[in-house]
Amino acid sequence: MSPRRRWLFRLAAFALVPLLLFGGLELVLRLAGCGYPASFFEKYRAGGKEYLVNNENFSLRFFPQQLARFPSPVMFESQKPAQTYRIFILGESAARGEPEPAYGASRYLEVLLDQRHPGTHFEVVNLGITAINSHVILPIARDCAKASGDLWIIYMGNNEMVGPFGAATVFGAKAPPLRVVRLSLAIQETRTGQLLADLGAKLNGKKSNAAWDGMKMFLGNQLRADDPRKEVVYQNFERNLADIVRAGLDSGAKILLSTVAVNLKDCPPFASLTDSNLPAAERARFDKMYAEASEKQRQTNFIGAAQGFAEAAKLDPKYAELQYHWGECLLAATNFTAAREHFQLACDDDALPFRADSRVNSIIQKMAQQHAGDLVFVDASAALEKDLPPGVCGQETFFEHVHFNFDGNFRLGRVWAEQVEKMLPAGILRTARTNSWAAQESCDQLLGLTDWNRCAAMETIIDRLHRPPFTDQTDNARRRQSLRDEEMEFRRRIGPAVDTAKIFQAAIDQAPQDHFLREKFAAFLESAGDLRLAAAQWQSVQELLPHSCESFYQAGRLLSKLDQWDEAEAALTKAVSLRPRLAEGWYELGGIHLATGKFEPAFQNYNHARVLNPQNAVYYAFTGKALTKLNRHTEAIQFYRQAIQLQPDLWEAHFGLGDELGAASQFSEAETEYGQVTQLRPAIAVAHLDRGVMLARLGRFDEALREFQETLRLEPSNKQAQEYVNRVIGWRNQQHP
Repeated sequence: MSPRRRWLFRLAAFALVPLLLFGGLELVLRLAGCGYPASFFEKYRAGGKEYLVNNENFSLRFFPQQLARFPSPVMFESQKPAQTYRIFILGESAARGEPEPAYGASRYLEVLLDQRHPGTHFEVVNLGITAINSHVILPIARDCAKASGDLWIIYMGNNEMVGPFGAATVFGAKAPPLRVVRLSLAIQETRTGQLLADLGAKLNGKKSNAAWDGMKMFLGNQLRADDPRKEVVYQNFERNLADIVRAGLDSGAKILLSTVAVNLKDCPPFASLTDSNLPAAERARFDKMYAEASEKQRQTNFIGAAQGFAEAAKLDPKYAELQYHWGECLLAATNFTAAREHFQLACDDDALPFRADSRVNSIIQKMAQQHAGDLVFVDASAALEKDLPPGVCGQETFFEHVHFNFDGNFRLGRVWAEQVEKMLPAGILRTARTNSWAAQESCDQLLGLTDWNRCAAMETIIDRLHRPPFTDQTDNARRRQSLRDEEMEFRRRIGPAVDTAKIFQAAIDQAPQDHFLREKFAAFLESAGDLRLAAAQWQSVQELLPHSCESFYQAGRLLSKLDQWDEAEAALTKAVSLRPRLAEGWYELGGIHLATGKFEPAFQNYNHARVLNPQNAVYYAFTGKALTKLNRHTEAIQFYRQAIQLQPDLWEAHFGLGDELGAASQFSEAETEYGQVTQLRPAIAVAHLDRGVMLARLGRFDEALREFQETLRLEPSNKQAQEYVNRVIGWRNQQHP
């Protein structure tokens, strides 16, 4: 062998060794069950058929484990049945239909198509996930390319800046180059890469106790309008979108590419940043001009205010709040075209970019132009604004910044349906039942949408608007009041529970395989106090979605309230086996074991929930309660104190700590804790009773007597309280004969 060939042979052997080591380690990790599959879909067999279902672990490549996000559960046959037209919806929370996916645009789309073309089963598979962006959607799309989709609807762009690898993200690296992103994700498709990523996170000291806290998590990640990282995000989005479109077209699916509509008119910027390079004198001048213009706006001098904002904008045009108020004034002056322009600038310059901006939508439009003839483009923003008097979307369409209200979801679903029909095969078009689309009221009935559901959604949104960053918006109080007024109107319209139940049951009779209908019916039945029937509906969902943890968790939770301990434990055990990170499932299991006297398992379950979600004070408190039952009192006290530190108003923790301190003869400290309970929950009779006992032990008989009398007021039949009243009176008489 020549020296050259020996050198090449050694080089090849040198390169082969690490590959063999990697391959061996990968095999060992897979055989040991380490790591997780990285694909979006997994195969699942049921009833002799093969299905594709969502992979519970898919999002772990993009989010820290404790912040993992999930789609609504999906399950459809691998081999598409005859007379079925399969539609995939790709996007984020707005595409998913937050806050009520059961009444999202994709649900209206499905009903509209089914009613117009009854000979075809339109299988709309919504793959939207909260907080994701194009980096996450691309691998979902590539899996969809192997799943026999007839049509893809792409509706994405709200989370490019705040989602994984965005410029304002909280989930990891900010705006890295696309090649770095893709290399990282490719490595984590392997079990070895997943192991290395976990080790790297621990070595870097990344917080393991983070818990999902919604949009509030991003408050510290504000972006200037000219931040260079935004350009990286736009470039990455364009490349990802191109690859998503190409994956769909190469699979043979038709593509409906949509711009993203956002609330421009009734959503002020979440944060505004001033120009840090503006000289002090100019800054003072800007502040004066801005304040004067704002005062004119308050006085309804909209023309003068608009002129003032225009002058101030010459000094700091990227101040988002200015652009928004300028738009408000122009809107009030009926200059709708100019108003929309400034509302859009306010969105574009928002320092907390939770909405798709004009650059994102222009990239989508550019992509549609590049593929003209290969796909269908719909400008959702323009379509939704078309019939609105001011020509710009606001609270008549959205709940808050990007999530559609019920009317908005119907209108978007109708826009999609009209475009989808143009793409349907001639055979399906010939079966059209009617030339008109179903009315919104008919769609609502088929989806089981009642005023009770509307109220529930309103409560969710109102609660959201009570939290940052919504509380930092200038008109937050007005928007909350508007939603409260709307909720009260829905609440006034709610009829007897039996009538609402009939609406749900009629919808289920029309579509017995629709898990959304049964889930919403179960939630209504629980609110009406019929836990048994609610649990039965969740058990029906288990049959429809046997791979999903939610139905097992909900059924188990309700069965435990009915004291059906064995059935509840079985359901909850199944739930946590399907999703081991389900902290609330472990918590409910702890409750069952505590109630049935299995204190060690109860402690293990509560503690596991606490480890999974270390920001939840309730988990600490009940871990302490289990420790009390195990006579591990010192540890119990520590857990109660930790719970109170996390949530000072958690009365259960104060109560448990009071019990422990009282048992340890620390009467003064125990009285303080019971006093906290009586302040937080004045109607809990036993808290007054226990506080009275501590006060009596401290010799404070007058105060003790008042607590015992309050106990009797709350529970007139409480014999123990009456006995203590008699004792205290006797003690007091002995001291003062």
